[in-house]
Amino acid sequence: MMKLKRILLVEDNENDAELTLEALSEHNLANGVDLVRDGVEALDYLNGTGRFAGSETGNLAVILLDLKLPKVDGLEVLRTIRSDPRLKYIPVVVLTSSREEKDVVESYRLGVNAYVVKPVNFTEFINAVKEIGAFWAIINEPPPAPTARGAAQASSPEERSAQEPIK
Repeated sequence: MMKLKRILLVEDNENDAELTLEALSEHNLANGVDLVRDGVEALDYLNGTGRFAGSETGNLAVILLDLKLPKVDGLEVLRTIRSDPRLKYIPVVVLTSSREEKDVVESYRLGVNAYVVKPVNFTEFINAVKEIGAFWAIINEPPPAPTARGAAQASSPEERSAQEPIK
């Protein structure tokens, strides 16, 4: 039987974290949800370092990422994810209160899969999280996880030709 992929929630606000976890559980998603509270914890989780050393933290269906995080902000976490061959194909959904155009533009420039502004209304927030969870954890078909060999290889023709020796 295939092991279900997990959801990583990166959220420092206690109330938003509780609401998100409640919404995901109300939708009866069987996927486990791991919660980290800041950008450093997120990066430790993704790299299996710090308090996550030796833990099984891979096999993610999606990362729900707040932008306004302590220690390391969400944009820096996203930048790190997209620059790491082991992590770059994990879907990342920014789930934030920021409507700032610069945050939206920079998130998409860095390769976010979706940018969702947290609704202020409780019911709308719960429904938005349920839909996000269902889509990314159940409906979406992600690319296969890169192998150790595949992670080191270039993924696009442009990247491959840039690595070929000049004759």
